[in-house]
Amino acid sequence: MTRFFVAVAIGLAGLVPGVLGQALAADLPEPAAPPPRAPATYVPTVAPVYNWGGIYFGVNGGYGFGKSEWTDPNNAFGSTGNFNISGYAAGATLGANFQVDAFVFGAEGDFDMMGIDGKTSNAFCANVGFGAAECETKQTWLSTLRARFGYAVDRVLFYGTAGGAFGNIETGVAGNLTSSTKVGWTAGAGVEAALADHWTARIEYLFVDLQDTTCNTASACGFDGAVPANDTVKFSTSLIRLGVDYKF
Repeated sequence: MTRFFVAVAIGLAGLVPGVLGQALAADLPEPAAPPPRAPATYVPTVAPVYNWGGIYFGVNGGYGFGKSEWTDPNNAFGSTGNFNISGYAAGATLGANFQVDAFVFGAEGDFDMMGIDGKTSNAFCANVGFGAAECETKQTWLSTLRARFGYAVDRVLFYGTAGGAFGNIETGVAGNLTSSTKVGWTAGAGVEAALADHWTARIEYLFVDLQDTTCNTASACGFDGAVPANDTVKFSTSLIRLGVDYKF
């Protein structure tokens, strides 16, 4: 009997802690749920900003229009008044850009063949000695060397430009023209867009004002009385050009 009671006591001793533990655990509050995990931070992909710096070359073409006027103090009719001139322009461009943040600085030169021409027929032209004749002003080529300053909005560049210009002007009456090369100035503005890493396209406006020239040879401009005519010819043009450039 003694052994029986000892075994029962030992069993109870092992059972009591378990029962007590369960009872105590039942009285404890439920453990707190783990805090929610923060959502992963989204980092948007940022496209690289286009770099306008570098050397480039390209081609351009467009349309030119403007005014010309002949005057002569020895001509009884004084002046032709302004008459229209217009025609095509096409050529090549070479330049370089340097970019600081969004600001773009550069230099550009171009050479264009021109087909700008205009004529007028009035009493002034008839008075130079060829009867009913037309005074004609024509330009066959133009070159400019300009500074550029622009502001880039990634792949689009807005710019202004100004510099020197020189070109050929031909003048004459009745289709007999004499030629001279004159210098002057030009200024304008444009918008250029990057089509790919190395290719850009632009549209620009330039105003070109060259020095006055003269028509003062007897063969081309006739006579004022007994001496060759001494006609002063004014010439200015506006150019609207499209261009495509390849940038290194």
